[in-house]
Amino acid sequence: MAITAEMVKTLREKTGAGMMECKAALTEAGGSMEQAVDILRKRGLAQAARKAGRATGEGLIGSYVSPDQHTGVLVEVRCESDFVARTPDFQALIKDVATDIAQAGDGASAAWVADPAGPVQTKVAATIAKLGENIGVDRFVRLSGDGVVAVYIHLGGKLGVLVELAGVAGGAAQHEAVQTLAKELAMQVAAATPQYASRGEVPADVLEHERAIYRGQLEGQNKPANVIDKIIEGKLGAFYQQVVLPDQPSIRDPKVSVSQLIADASKASGATLSVRRFARLKVGESV
Repeated sequence: MAITAEMVKTLREKTGAGMMECKAALTEAGGSMEQAVDILRKRGLAQAARKAGRATGEGLIGSYVSPDQHTGVLVEVRCESDFVARTPDFQALIKDVATDIAQAGDGASAAWVADPAGPVQTKVAATIAKLGENIGVDRFVRLSGDGVVAVYIHLGGKLGVLVELAGVAGGAAQHEAVQTLAKELAMQVAAATPQYASRGEVPADVLEHERAIYRGQLEGQNKPANVIDKIIEGKLGAFYQQVVLPDQPSIRDPKVSVSQLIADASKASGATLSVRRFARLKVGESV
């Protein structure tokens, strides 16, 4: 049975467990809500179980970047109050969980995070016992490859971004222009919320949907078909500027595109840089 986002949300509201734990329990239970509740209750230690009904409306985004900048992690850890989110114990938990995910590599999955005997839930349960609030590890993203990863944390820890640059070889990775670009792009993603790393990533059905809207806007104007096509492509250019990272105007200088920033950094570093991928997590934001 397919596990839907609505099912995960319902189970989370019933139990107070994190989204990943809920999805793993529903998968194990074959979609049965009652069995999933029982699975989560059985997995939880006594201290955690007594807190499980409490809503986790606060929390922070934690991060980890390996010394070689080839691996980066973002993780959302939720709790009940902002007061607890600011405690040294909670912040230490976030740092430990991000490090555990990085070290687990490809083995870091929703089920692995939810494992009561695993490193993450062992630390979570101990922190719940100490701080007296329900805590859940809701989401995480791990980017790892041969590129350069940069992280940016904003809004006092409520928003986090990872960006991975490709085309970095040899000593270019540590070039000032590359390092600066990676950080600038992470800030760009935080502020401008792009959806895609390149035009090629935009799904065909999304583009067709946009074209259909533009055609509807031009109905009744009696323009030649070739003129209408040119107008539509022009409108698509504006659409790309909204959703594709390299097409966006820079948040620092709207007269300069992100693609120009990338080209400038490529020239300065002698590398052929591009954005391989990025991730953006905000506390409480829907998946």
